[in-house]
Amino acid sequence: MPRDLAPLLVPDPAVGIRSPKTSELLTSTLRKMIVDGQLKEGDFLPHESEMMDHFQVSRPTLREALRILESDRLIEVRRGSRTGARVRVPGPEIVARPAAFLLELSGATLADVMAARIAIEPPAARRLAELGTLDQHNEIKRLVAEIPAADKGADVAHASANLHRRIVELSGNATFALIAGMLHEISMRHTTAVVLAARHVPKAQYAMLVRSYSRFVSLVQARDGAGVEQHWRRHMENASAPLLKGYERTKVRDIMD
Repeated sequence: MPRDLAPLLVPDPAVGIRSPKTSELLTSTLRKMIVDGQLKEGDFLPHESEMMDHFQVSRPTLREALRILESDRLIEVRRGSRTGARVRVPGPEIVARPAAFLLELSGATLADVMAARIAIEPPAARRLAELGTLDQHNEIKRLVAEIPAADKGADVAHASANLHRRIVELSGNATFALIAGMLHEISMRHTTAVVLAARHVPKAQYAMLVRSYSRFVSLVQARDGAGVEQHWRRHMENASAPLLKGYERTKVRDIMD
């Protein structure tokens, strides 16, 4: 062992392991209550005096814990309100912007994002077909039925992006849903930009899109998991070609600026 490293491996009795602060322990307790469902979306936390008495903490400790939870976007604190802090259960949007920023820093391209979506969405669609409830299947049918007319290009782009996102969210796989939520804004911005540049969705392309969506709905309602996965992968591969044409080397940072 090199002599210059040896002293670093000898425990120093003067250096101890830092004990967590009381505010950190209280933050952990409240966070766990939110995760476990003891505190639900929209619930108001008790007033300060009640919480101080219940948890046996000081006012500064309590306020520090609430400040941490607020910075994590797990609660909403309205200054001067008599109702106290309100629980906010975050969705994928809480990590969407930081994730997009990391993709920007990494130099990721739109082709990278599309490849990730193609890897995630078809298996998610299969889960939705095989395990989804009747209400979930009906929601997909409704979303397809509400796809706007071809001359409303930007609206078609938004509706299509929302359909893709909901397919994954309804699949029952929380990890898939989180990733899809992270990529949603990037995909929607790019698709909208492509459509706006073309000024409208070409009629032939629109007709093909509607037919593909209708076929997808039929397969989902038939609970044909293998058929759904195959169809959705082919759909996304076919759709990626015109969407990426001319944008093959475009980076995420270019579309998010």
